[in-house]
Amino acid sequence: MFINHVNNIEKITMNAPGVNGATKQTLIGPAQGWEGWVMRQFSLAGGGHTPRHSHPWPHINYVLSGKGVLFLGGQEHTLEPGSVAYVPGDVEHQFMNKEEQELSFICIVPEEGDK
Repeated sequence: MFINHVNNIEKITMNAPGVNGATKQTLIGPAQGWEGWVMRQFSLAGGGHTPRHSHPWPHINYVLSGKGVLFLGGQEHTLEPGSVAYVPGDVEHQFMNKEEQELSFICIVPEEGDK
């Protein structure tokens, strides 16, 4: 069993090519007893973004706060609190915050996607 609060979980600043203003928190994964999967929370500062990229594993997303854009499969899709998305493996995608307010979203991936 594992119980915690997001405010108690370390925020890691993402430093990779194509990333700007992004932090990641690993909320639940194998270390907390959820074998094979990882639930993370990403936060993008105003003007922040993830890299435009693809990878073999899928992920699912749920927007908690803020507004943004998901580039997925060649199209831009508006995101707002309550938006959900399924990103299939091997499809190019990018999360972007074009607003001033922070954009936060949950991202669940297979364990291989969080290495």
